[in-house]
Amino acid sequence: MTELSHERRGSGPPLLLIHGLGSHRQVWTPIVATLARHRDVIALDLPGFGESPLWAPAAHAGSVGHLADQVESFLDRLGIGNPEVAGSSLGGGIALELGRRGRARAVTAFAPVGFWTGAGRRWCQGVVTAARIAAGRLDARLPRIMASGAGRAAFCSLFYARPRHLDPDDAVTAARALAAAPGFAAARDAFGDLPPWRYEQTRAPATIAWGTRDAVLPFPQSRRARAVLPSARHITLKGCGHLPFADDPEACAAAVLSAAA
Repeated sequence: MTELSHERRGSGPPLLLIHGLGSHRQVWTPIVATLARHRDVIALDLPGFGESPLWAPAAHAGSVGHLADQVESFLDRLGIGNPEVAGSSLGGGIALELGRRGRARAVTAFAPVGFWTGAGRRWCQGVVTAARIAAGRLDARLPRIMASGAGRAAFCSLFYARPRHLDPDDAVTAARALAAAPGFAAARDAFGDLPPWRYEQTRAPATIAWGTRDAVLPFPQSRRARAVLPSARHITLKGCGHLPFADDPEACAAAVLSAAA
């Protein structure tokens, strides 16, 4: 089995970070340094995303369950039993699934997939696919686009509430990762088989954090999360987008670090 690309830093209890659809491990960069002062932080690239290769096709490839299987195997190879787990979007769904399996000490899910209606799911699939196509077509012009605050605002506002805060080079890298991810289509299409979930069976303490300016999985979906997981801690990230880590790194880091408590 091919190893998943990952970075590890810090010391303390292990903390696994899982990115979302079309993203990569660097999405956590704004909060990793803070987390690493308190945790042994492991940020990974899922199969077919970032620098991790796409593994051989399998039944239900790209689904939350299948990807959770791969993450469990990754943890086994590292000799880690029950880490704290934080996930974003698709990664949030995987984090909650690991909690359901008893494989996470605590879970923090930022705008996790699965709390949508059919229309909300199709919206998510459509807008992220459109962003992927645009990133691919504009590849040669991305450095010039991202070099200006206006360019980042135009291109990145789907994912970030404050795109002008993004580092230009990081924005280019993220756009190219979205365009190039060979695991994108399978994971996106698997959303169609994701029901309004078994999250209520999650055994680990769970924190659900949602940005009020999320344009991919809009904030009203958080109400369904509250109904399905009433025992979870629900956090509202005011003024934050779908990827809130650059919008409000302090609040995001605090949510993760306090999850186990």
